[in-house]
Amino acid sequence: MLQKVGKFLFMVKLGYQYIRIFRKTYYHPFISQKPAYRKLSQDRQAYSNAVLQFLNIEVQLIGKFPEKDKILYAVNHRSLLDIIVMEHLFSRYDKSGVWIAKQELLDAFYGDFFRYSGCVSVDLENGKGLLKFFKQIKHTLSKVDDINIYIFPEGERYKKEGITEFQSGAAKIAKANKLDVVPVFVNDTLESVFKNAPYKETKKVQVHVGDIITHHDLENDYRHFMKKAKGYEVE
Repeated sequence: MLQKVGKFLFMVKLGYQYIRIFRKTYYHPFISQKPAYRKLSQDRQAYSNAVLQFLNIEVQLIGKFPEKDKILYAVNHRSLLDIIVMEHLFSRYDKSGVWIAKQELLDAFYGDFFRYSGCVSVDLENGKGLLKFFKQIKHTLSKVDDINIYIFPEGERYKKEGITEFQSGAAKIAKANKLDVVPVFVNDTLESVFKNAPYKETKKVQVHVGDIITHHDLENDYRHFMKKAKGYEVE
């Protein structure tokens, strides 16, 4: 019990420290979008790296990210660690980007962390909100040439094996902005890994990255990639 409470206290305390860091960039009067998004990405990555170090978790990457940017990364969603693990990997590839988040996430008690760290929110229940969201994404991509879009196509955490049905948002974003898609499969035992952390001995988790696909048949292409990934063996 103390172990469980301790890791949440560490993450929350560190998170509030980083909210102050994020806000300095978010509200900076003289910083343009490109360096702002890069700085926010680097700070999210620093937070994530610190959390993984505290939990004593090592991430093994199977495959590799493309060198080019303006990619939509489609990631399955199982655990609170998903974003943290992905940000750690993005730090290893010097990638910057924005996470797509439901408005309700920004309205939660920890919403300031996501709001000021550069997440782009979308209100799925509001037609005007959806239009504003797509305009914001298009504007950002036109102004920042090295940015990427990160999204959980399922829309929420899925606790059963594999993935659940994709929502339409990821494919629509990729289509509207002519983005290639990179499928990413985070080992679907990550929820139990987080539950049992921190570890005395280093715990290794796996993340699989696939080849570039298109938005045309995103869910089926992702499922094909996932089945192939789950058959891999890691040395």
